[in-house]
Amino acid sequence: MTKKILVTGGAGYIGSHTVRELQRQGYDVVVFDNLVHGHAQAVENAPLIVGDLLNPEEIGAAFEQHPDIAGVIHFAAYVEVGESMSDPGKYFRNNIQGSVNLLDAMTAAGVKSLVFSSTCAVYGTPENVPVTEEESYKPESVYGASKLMAEQVMSWYDKTRGVKFTPLRYFNASGASFDARIGDAYKPASRLIPRLMEWLLGQRDDFKVFGDDYPTPDGTAIRDYIHVDDLATAHIAALNYLWNGGESMAFNLGTGQGSSVLEIINMVREVTGREFEVEIGPRRPGDAVRIWADNTRARQVLGWEPKYGLREIIETDWQWHSAHPRGFEDR
Repeated sequence: MTKKILVTGGAGYIGSHTVRELQRQGYDVVVFDNLVHGHAQAVENAPLIVGDLLNPEEIGAAFEQHPDIAGVIHFAAYVEVGESMSDPGKYFRNNIQGSVNLLDAMTAAGVKSLVFSSTCAVYGTPENVPVTEEESYKPESVYGASKLMAEQVMSWYDKTRGVKFTPLRYFNASGASFDARIGDAYKPASRLIPRLMEWLLGQRDDFKVFGDDYPTPDGTAIRDYIHVDDLATAHIAALNYLWNGGESMAFNLGTGQGSSVLEIINMVREVTGREFEVEIGPRRPGDAVRIWADNTRARQVLGWEPKYGLREIIETDWQWHSAHPRGFEDR
C-alpha cells in the first residue's frame, strides 16, 4: 500500500523539491501551505491544502480529510535571519506555535513520525569544524533560536506522546531542479548564489562580497553548499528511518566540503561564461569564518549520500533564474 505523506510548507523552495522526489519514489503526497512565501505553481500536481499552522482547526481538518497520513515532513517556517532580529515575535509565533499546533494535530490523528526542517544556525559559530551533531547549541539569531526551541518542543512530544522526530540541520541549501521548472523564487533573494544570479540578470543594483580579509586561503568566508535535490532525498531517508523503528535523532545535512565566496564567484563565471567584477565590502557582524558539515551520521544511519557538487548547484540555479527571472510569475 502506498504511504501518504503530509508536507507542511510544501509549496516553498526545499518543500517543493521534496514533494517532487516523494512522488518520483511513488509516495502519495498532500501539501499544506499558507502561500505566504510558497507558490501554488511549485506544487505542480500534488493536492494542495491552503491553510496556516497558526490556525489549529485548519491543520486538524487536513488530518481529518486525509485519515491515512503515515508521516509528516515539516518545512513551514519563516527563515530570514535579519527579519527575525527585527521582528522576533513573528518568528517565535510562527515557528514554535505553528509546530505545537502541528504536533497536537498529529497526536490527535495518531501520526507518530515527523521529519523536521531545521538548520545549522542552532550551532551559531561552531567551536569545531567540520561540525558534528555533538556541537554545542548557541544560536546567534532569533531564527536559529526558534528552530532550536521547536526541536526542544518536539523532544517533549516524543517523551509524552510518542511522536518520533528527526531534525535535519541543513547547511546552505542551493540549486534548483534539473529541468528548471522549480527553484528558489524567494524575492528579494537573500542567499549568496541567488543574489549573484539576480545581479547578473540586471535585477539588483549591486552585488557585494562581505569581507576578503578572513583567515582563509583566499580571504573570503567558507560555507557548505548542498543541492536542494540532495536535501529532498535525505528527508525521505529520514522518514523511512523512523518508520523502521528509529529513535529521535538529529542529522547534519551538508556535503562535508566547504567552498569560499570567491570559489562560488569563479564557478559562476565558468558556468555562465560571463566575466564580471564584484565589489568588496566590509565583513558583516556575526558572519562566521568557516562552516561545513560532518555528515557521517547521516551517511551511516540514514544511508544517505549527497550526489551533487558546486558545478551542478550553479548550473541548475543559473538555468532556473535565467528561465524564470520573475520566479513563478514566468510559469
